[in-house]
Amino acid sequence: MEKEAMLALEDGTIFRGRSFGAEVERSGEVVFNTSMAGYQEILTDPSYKGQIVTMTYPLIGNYGTNSEDVESRQPFVEGFVVREKSRLASNWRSKEGLEEYLKKNNIAGIEGIDTRALTRHIRLQGAMKGIISTIDLNEESLVKKARASPGLVGIDLVKEVTCDKTYDWTEPLFSENTVNGKRLTVNETPFFVVVVDCGVKLNILRNLVSHGCKVKVVPAKTSAKEILSLKPDGIVLSNGPGDPAAVSYVIETTKELISAIRNPQSAISIFGICLGHQMLGLAWGGRTYKLKFGHHGGNHPVMDLATRKVEITVQNHGFCVDVDSIPDKDVVLTHINLYDKTAEGMRHKKLPIFSVQYHPEASPGPHDSQYLFTRFVEIMERNQKPETRNQKK
Repeated sequence: MEKEAMLALEDGTIFRGRSFGAEVERSGEVVFNTSMAGYQEILTDPSYKGQIVTMTYPLIGNYGTNSEDVESRQPFVEGFVVREKSRLASNWRSKEGLEEYLKKNNIAGIEGIDTRALTRHIRLQGAMKGIISTIDLNEESLVKKARASPGLVGIDLVKEVTCDKTYDWTEPLFSENTVNGKRLTVNETPFFVVVVDCGVKLNILRNLVSHGCKVKVVPAKTSAKEILSLKPDGIVLSNGPGDPAAVSYVIETTKELISAIRNPQSAISIFGICLGHQMLGLAWGGRTYKLKFGHHGGNHPVMDLATRKVEITVQNHGFCVDVDSIPDKDVVLTHINLYDKTAEGMRHKKLPIFSVQYHPEASPGPHDSQYLFTRFVEIMERNQKPETRNQKK
């Protein structure tokens, strides 16, 4: 028998539907995602910690779930909202249906609501706090709970998603790790990259390995001294959830890493992705601000200001860097979002540091931005000192 579920927003708006996940009560910021596929990657993206995700595509779950398409150790969304949950999961890789997957991972799911109306409401009013419940179906009570929930601003969610201890990652994108047609083994990889895990997606790690990098992942609270003691060629500041200004320890670590790179003897490069991009902006003394309803989906056009080329990108963020607020004028804007002209990338003119707000590792796609991993490798290569290159031979 189908069980009733309710979604209540902090402004008093109510949506009634049917439960298709765990029979629980979960609160979070309600956002919408415009991707037509990739719902399992969305569910397991740590950047969605603290959020209830609404899919704008009307039918979700038609290809089931599997163990290969996950982006982290578990789903991190607080709740999942769809117009219709597919009753049939048809794909040769499918291991279980979406409903079973949500129940197993204790995720709230609600279907049968007008997701077009919900999306339009968020676009007009902005992302807001909400709550999904199969337990309490009293409208007044749920609205009060939504208003009392913590939201995202000022909350450190990185500590909820980062790894517990340092580990090595060796899995490439495909069965063989090849770069420019040459098969590489881990011992032959030319560049050693440390990834600061603020909620890293596994496809970032796979891309780095497939681009010829030896990868070590460290917890978000790892100090700059510890990172530098590993003697990396490159450092990736990863994606992650929530308000970047609340993660002060990563901002301080990033400041120290930038100071170390200013040393003429340094041969380290930095690549920031999404939250990592925001951390760089804050470490440089700039500010971040909250977007009205954020950017979530797989169809966001971004222009590279140097080439005027437009990429279709995957995005998932609710905060943005004000590049003009950064005191260091050697930091320049490199990419803009063509929907709202917000900052999507920046680089330092003198230091080997660059970042983007979007996701170049996107799976299932689009893949327009994967060249950024090649760019990172090229920057590391240019930044190597002659004596370092000789040691690697």
